[in-house]
Amino acid sequence: MSQVPASTRRRTIVGASTQLGTEVSINLGSALAGVAIPSVGSPIVVAARQLVMVVVLLPFYRPRRALLTWRRLWPAVALGVSLAVMNLSFYEAVHRLGLGIAATVEFLGPLLLALATSRRVLDVVCVFVAGAGVVLLTGLEGTVDGWGIALALVAAASWAAYILLTRRVALGLPGLEGLTVGSVVSLALILPLAVLGLASATFSWPVVGLLLAVGLLSSAIPYALDTFILRRITARLYAIITSFGPVVAAVFGWLVLHERLGWVQLLAIVLVCVAAGTAIATQRPAPASELERTAESLT
Repeated sequence: MSQVPASTRRRTIVGASTQLGTEVSINLGSALAGVAIPSVGSPIVVAARQLVMVVVLLPFYRPRRALLTWRRLWPAVALGVSLAVMNLSFYEAVHRLGLGIAATVEFLGPLLLALATSRRVLDVVCVFVAGAGVVLLTGLEGTVDGWGIALALVAAASWAAYILLTRRVALGLPGLEGLTVGSVVSLALILPLAVLGLASATFSWPVVGLLLAVGLLSSAIPYALDTFILRRITARLYAIITSFGPVVAAVFGWLVLHERLGWVQLLAIVLVCVAAGTAIATQRPAPASELERTAESLT
């Protein structure tokens, strides 16, 4: 019996460490996307990312024609639309704002979604602290691209929609079917924009390597590891680790993209992460019926 807690701790440590690795992978991929975007544009970067994702997932998907109905698959189609909008708006925001700022503003989506049904005073305080952090981030140091902020907010809303739709797809479709359909839909939506951008794109072998790395680091590796992670840690711990993503993004923005953030902006990123981590860490698990009602009301 004494070995059970030790085994559980080991599983938790392995799962949490792996998720930290995926946070590094995703944000390194975003930083590399920031390097590639000036050469080929955001649509081509997003198309490359989705193409890698489809290549990884499609071999495991064997659809039956009788099951390819709109009534059954519309949540997966909607998931694909949210993926396309989220990735395109986020990468364009990275190009305009920098990775640290774009990632922090985008994180408002899942944070506000997590607190949408809360009635606790602490959660209201956390929302105000996160909002103050975003104001500090975008309004008090230098000039910030207004269009970039708007795109980051679109990415935030799309991320929230992605979370809700992923849950609905996971409950309604088996295995990786929903994610595969969503990835194909996302690629189909992005490809026309990518083709339009080919004329002005500047390709080279290093750029092609960057596009492949973005697809692997930002999509293939994290999605492949999510199931492994969630079998070892709780959803709450997963969310807490995710809440520190903006800090990881700011580090890679500095290391890879040579972004320079002032002390006010750094403080703002920390405020948003602390507010998110506090709110999530102190949440009480909701009953399953309540979670279902929340998901249905928000979708």
